[in-house]
Amino acid sequence: MLYKVKLKNADETVLLDDKVYEYLTRDPYLVKVDFINNLRRHSSGCAVFQKTWQKAEGGYKTETIYLHKLIAEKFLAKQRSATKNLVGAINGNKLDCRLENIVWRSRSVASRQRKTSSKCGYTGVYKENNRYRAVISINRKSVHIGMFATAEEAAMAYNEKSKELYGDDGKINIIKKVPKEKKSAKKTKKK
Repeated sequence: MLYKVKLKNADETVLLDDKVYEYLTRDPYLVKVDFINNLRRHSSGCAVFQKTWQKAEGGYKTETIYLHKLIAEKFLAKQRSATKNLVGAINGNKLDCRLENIVWRSRSVASRQRKTSSKCGYTGVYKENNRYRAVISINRKSVHIGMFATAEEAAMAYNEKSKELYGDDGKINIIKKVPKEKKSAKKTKKK
């Protein structure tokens, strides 16, 4: 069964498996702090529980629990390794906290999966004059793929290189519109 839990500060919901939902609503500590009803959307896009406590000796302490990390540590701990120690969402939706969507990743894979900062809207694509350059990072160095007439063509070239180099761990751009084939400039003479 799939559960949708409304976030406290947003009109969005978190998706949870029944096994995870049961854990979150039965664990004594999580029940005590009303964890499930106090989930908020973090500025990073994931669901988070945050509560500030007054300390007995004075001052305050803020407790922060990231939902996807809590789930991975509880249910997917065996998949964690020395290199795969960051938690991510396979489909990119950080509010989809179903077990099938949560995965331990290495820092390099997590970096490749980040949202692009390119003004063109595609990872590895940059506008230069009236053309688009496609680049990809290999061993922390930018490698030129080629120059293209459209951002979409450059994004497709990036996708091909990413698949070739990184397989399923590579970032794939979602192409907004497929570029049309350019019509031939040659005209045929009428007889």
